[in-house]
Amino acid sequence: MKSVNIIAALAAALLLSACQQKQEAPAVVVPQDPSIVNISDALLGRLKVASAGEVAVAETMRVPARIEMDEQRVARIGAAVTGRVTGLFAEIGRRVPKGALLAQLNSTELSSAQLVYLKAHSQENLQASAVRRARLLYESDVISAAELQKRESEWMQAQAEKVAAQDRLKVLGMTLRDLDTLAVTRSVHSLSSVTAPIDGTVVERKVTQGQVLQPADPMFTIADLARLWLIAEIPEQQAGGVRTGGEAMAEIPALPNQAIRGKLIFVSDTVKPDTRTVTARMAIDNPEGLIKPGMLASMLIKGRPRHRVMVPTAAVVRENNRDHVFVRLDQHRFQLRAVKLGAEEGGYSPALEGLKAGEAIVTEGAFHLNNERRRKELEG
Repeated sequence: MKSVNIIAALAAALLLSACQQKQEAPAVVVPQDPSIVNISDALLGRLKVASAGEVAVAETMRVPARIEMDEQRVARIGAAVTGRVTGLFAEIGRRVPKGALLAQLNSTELSSAQLVYLKAHSQENLQASAVRRARLLYESDVISAAELQKRESEWMQAQAEKVAAQDRLKVLGMTLRDLDTLAVTRSVHSLSSVTAPIDGTVVERKVTQGQVLQPADPMFTIADLARLWLIAEIPEQQAGGVRTGGEAMAEIPALPNQAIRGKLIFVSDTVKPDTRTVTARMAIDNPEGLIKPGMLASMLIKGRPRHRVMVPTAAVVRENNRDHVFVRLDQHRFQLRAVKLGAEEGGYSPALEGLKAGEAIVTEGAFHLNNERRRKELEG
């Protein structure tokens, strides 16, 4: 009986000790979410809250680009004859009108071709006179029809030889006016003039005084720089919505604060296999010559419209190098939520991630609301 009482006393002591330990255990504290702030009615009155709306937005894609000459306004001029350069009259950077004299060559090939032309011209005149006489004789029954046909055949051959000689001189750079003058004066010369075929600026010169040139050797490049091309290589993954005639804009670092708007005049139908890009081209007017070929630039292209949730710029809070907005949870509680935004345009940015259409966000007063959230976070 005594042993039973001792066991009961020990059990009661252990139970009491366990109860004391349970009472002394510290309470578990659930930390409050620092992104959520509970505000007073006074601060609530300073805020404007609206539902995030969804609209169709044509997103703007930015790709590196380069300024190049308009190839449709470029003339690459070569030597028409074999000859030696005896005169240079065009310098790089000089603007020249169409027909301006750029250089002169001394060419024995040209003088030889002129002699052939003069001989052919004389022969053609001689055969024409022979045909006229033969027709008179034929009408007087002095010669036969066969003899007349022979004279006419010789005249036609002389005409063909004259045309061939004339065409050769045209290839060598002589004009119809030059040919008429040569036929009248019958004065052979060996100077070949190189002239500008278009109005433009001399952007390249590859000849020097006294240099001997062969036909088709490059001499000058003239370009009309009043209109240029902006060329960009668009990654294959982003090229699906790019079309000829689509809106585009150029930004040139060398000309800050000068956004140039225009349309795409060309989008390649093929993908470059080495870079996996599609070439796009935009025309740029350059009447003052401020834009230079070779300048680096960026091309901004509007893609296909897509439905996006739009966020006003005033609603965005920058925190830890990320964009955030305050989303209303209930009447007095708001949560700072991270979002991923697209390019801003017209005071709004599309929310690519982090926000759904219809959610209520703080559109005015987000700065004050974030200060209140920070204050309460510091107070613990």
